[in-house]
Amino acid sequence: MAVRKRSITIAGHRTSYSIEDAFQDGLATLADKEGLSVAALIARIDAQRPPDANLSSALRLYVLQAAREGRLADHAPTGQAPTGQDPPAPNAPHPR
Repeated sequence: MAVRKRSITIAGHRTSYSIEDAFQDGLATLADKEGLSVAALIARIDAQRPPDANLSSALRLYVLQAAREGRLADHAPTGQAPTGQDPPAPNAPHPR
């Protein structure tokens, strides 16, 4: 699971964050459920984070909290169908 660096403009300021694809997918799902763009959701999370918190960590914690609350269950971002499949076994080869 590789960490990817992504760039975004928040309140006119260009910044970047680095998170794994699974967390980015979670952000997309949550944004879709809330009727927001991913950028708008990230801007909201950014505005609510403590000043000493790093944006990447704040995003991961937001997705983790949403998962714990069940807000990611049974929903896929617009344009993606839910898979309805169990995740692969830990040692299963990754589908390509």
